[in-house]
Amino acid sequence: MSYGKLYLVGTPIGNLNDITLRALETLKNVDLIAAEDTRQSIKLLNHFNIKKTLISYHKYNENNRGEELIKKIKEGTNVAVITDAGMPGISDPGSVIALKCIEQGIKFEVIPGATAVITALVYSGLDTEKFLFTGFLPRENKERERLIEKLKDRMETLIFYEAPHRLKKTLQFMKENLGNRRISICRELTKIHEEILRLTLEEAIEHYNDIEPRGEYVLVIEGKSKEEIEKEKKALWEDLSIEEHIVKYMSQGSTKKEAIKRTAKDRKLPKSEIYKHSLNI
Repeated sequence: MSYGKLYLVGTPIGNLNDITLRALETLKNVDLIAAEDTRQSIKLLNHFNIKKTLISYHKYNENNRGEELIKKIKEGTNVAVITDAGMPGISDPGSVIALKCIEQGIKFEVIPGATAVITALVYSGLDTEKFLFTGFLPRENKERERLIEKLKDRMETLIFYEAPHRLKKTLQFMKENLGNRRISICRELTKIHEEILRLTLEEAIEHYNDIEPRGEYVLVIEGKSKEEIEKEKKALWEDLSIEEHIVKYMSQGSTKKEAIKRTAKDRKLPKSEIYKHSLNI
């Protein structure tokens, strides 16, 4: 018996008109649809008059339910996996069953669709060439602090999801750990009440002082600037003499030749000038 196939299908993140023709065709032709929340997904399917068997597939059952779905696929069933909104596997169930398919040599197909990450990034007006998406920040303080410590010196644009009840606390946390960077706050993307705010973190905190956040949020924050990085590097040596600067690099393991070269680069001076100061070291 030949295997069926798994389809990971992207669905609209708010506006039902954003569903693709390919997604509709796939959902109409599969034998079974596994949905993150069947109550939500039935609205989508009813809207497009799609009548299919619907079962739950969410983060609390994705391991066991994934095995069941793999078994059905091996028996010849074509299965579509969808989430409440957006792409399966992106901060939503989907990656586990994809990995199971890879491990067991089962072909699967990804049907592209709307995603809040890219929509928010383009809306932001910030650098789109390089970006880093980390989903929701951890709830535990230590884990959250550990993560932001890794991210604070990254030059890529940073993207996060956030729930309304945590937004104010998160904005304050970002300001304390990242400084007053530019941020784009994207709320209810593609929906009737879509709102895009482009401001600084200080302005964002002030904006929500008297406003209760509502809806789903994507936060797009600018990465660390080259100017800020250069300023921090300079602060490490600007109070040192040239001799002390060379010695500092040597104490970190650089050879004298390497230390001279690095000192010259830091100070934007000729190596010959730095060399003169190294003769007595």
